[in-house]
Amino acid sequence: MPGTVAAAADRMRSLAVEFPNQLREGFRLGRDADARLPRSPGVAVVAGMGGSAIAADLLRGITDAETTTLLSVNRGPTIPRGAGRSSLAILTSYSGNTWETLAAYDAANRQGATRVAMTSGGTLAERAERDGVPLVLLPPGLPPRAALGYMFGGLLGVLDPQFPESNDGRVDRVATRLSELQAEYSSRRGAPAALAKKIGSRVPQFYGDVAFAALARRWTTQVAENAKRLAHFEAFPEILHNAIVAWDALPKSDARRWAVVALEGATLDPSTSAGMAHLGRLLIRRGLVAERIIFRADDRLEALLDGVSYGDHFSLHLAELGKTDPYEIVAIDRLKAAVAKR
Repeated sequence: MPGTVAAAADRMRSLAVEFPNQLREGFRLGRDADARLPRSPGVAVVAGMGGSAIAADLLRGITDAETTTLLSVNRGPTIPRGAGRSSLAILTSYSGNTWETLAAYDAANRQGATRVAMTSGGTLAERAERDGVPLVLLPPGLPPRAALGYMFGGLLGVLDPQFPESNDGRVDRVATRLSELQAEYSSRRGAPAALAKKIGSRVPQFYGDVAFAALARRWTTQVAENAKRLAHFEAFPEILHNAIVAWDALPKSDARRWAVVALEGATLDPSTSAGMAHLGRLLIRRGLVAERIIFRADDRLEALLDGVSYGDHFSLHLAELGKTDPYEIVAIDRLKAAVAKR
């Protein structure tokens, strides 16, 4: 691997290893947000794009199961019309300059929602300070996708009062456990590296159960940005009502192009589990690479974040195998430059 690519891979890997520490610090920053926030919002809207939005997608797998707050994730310049004075709007942009998030910031103000800004600086921080909006100020200087620990922890901290009891000790336990896994996950002999070798040049499909659907999305976006490879994601049991038909019709001659990775928590509905087992047998008969990864922690927060860390390292191992620089995202830089000229 060329020296510059190897250096970039090592740089991204060092950031991935910091994920547990980011989680702790992000939670502290979010929990310490201004006390004027509503204690019991019926609706909390998170507006953001890319890496700033995926944190909310992931967190929804926890809030849906453990709180009465409906968490909505908006990828665009608006927020739902129903998000008004009894709602909380969290505007997230790691850079602070994402135009869609800045537009959503103004939309939330017009609709009377209580706003919180989460960013490392930029225009969003300037506007929040100007308007007296509570600000969760994150450490700067990272690729947004490598700041997920701060973003997820920050959102969890802001919404901590909505849980039956504080997540303070829980976050510390989960971060400690994840720290213990980093040596294996970053190793070229660890499980994520072995999965990358098994996937090889195939196009991966990531399937997550209902609580892990956002995890499958995170794996897909990390493969896209780090390994510069196309990937796809979907949730089950939904795929058992449509995608299974396409897999059943797939010619065996095309099987070498594809790989399917199922991401699951420790518990799964028996009917869904039986359906996934059936799909797995079908895929193997078709000659596909089909892998099932179960994150067995009893705590759904630990299982979910274990999956995030595993997937981040997997994408970096995949980039390394392809001799690809995981740090650069020139295509996005070109897009931003083109849009700025309009």
